Amino acid sequence: MPERSIQDYGVQWYSRGSAPEFKRDHLAVEEPLEIRVAFTRNGVAVTKPVSVTMRTPGHDPALAVGFLFTEGVIPSPDAVTGVETSPERGASIVVHLNRPVALKHLERNFFAASSCGICGKASLEAVNLNREVILPEGRPRWGVADLMKIPEQVHEAQSTFRATGGLHAAALLGAGRELWAVYEDIGRHNAVDKVIGHALITGRHDFSEALLFVSGRAGFELVQKAIMAGIPAMAAVGAPSSLAVDLARRYGFTLVGFLRNGRFNVYSGFTRIENGIPCKL
Repeated sequence: MPERSIQDYGVQWYSRGSAPEFKRDHLAVEEPLEIRVAFTRNGVAVTKPVSVTMRTPGHDPALAVGFLFTEGVIPSPDAVTGVETSPERGASIVVHLNRPVALKHLERNFFAASSCGICGKASLEAVNLNREVILPEGRPRWGVADLMKIPEQVHEAQSTFRATGGLHAAALLGAGRELWAVYEDIGRHNAVDKVIGHALITGRHDFSEALLFVSGRAGFELVQKAIMAGIPAMAAVGAPSSLAVDLARRYGFTLVGFLRNGRFNVYSGFTRIENGIPCKL
């Protein structure tokens, strides 16, 4: 990640049985980013703010495109014609679209804190998916040994985490077990948007054979983003929430949790795991 994703601070360091010391500590940077969309409606140029997200600077175009796609603001990556920063507005990015966006998507006043994803999704409508998604049934299939290798495989690519200990990671892997990309961010939802957005920007639009890995827990909003992108499987180091499991089972999505130390649980989509038991819980 860019150097400005890390900032140095002087700290007083305490340890049992030792006198306090002055040391330097590397911290992950957290800054706001405004995401806006620009399009033409009836011959009139329109620019609308969509979200303000607290993120770790770096890879902002991927973050913006991934966010718009996984939140259902744009129907497909083909809607994007360009991305530009707006220095006059501070940390702001404009995504140019070749078609108008339904304004109801922009009236939800997204605010994404680094810890919670989209805050303020209070209505039932906001908890539903914004596009019809059909995931490939029973594929891709993942071997137990292959799944257990993923955390270490991703950890080796987490350069900023090793320096700060303060970032979440998200990774996309293909059915051939190859690592497509790894992105880090102070917000787990931002890391997911970045890795999906990067794939979209670089021309990878088919996620039907992919698996999403996240270094923390598997909350509802992350499962929703994966399903919205057409990703059929997700593995997390941490625990899933009840709502995440309910959503996964509703869509036949494979959800793996507690993937660490040579073990894991499968909560949904059992048949995508080799030796998985075809059952309905």
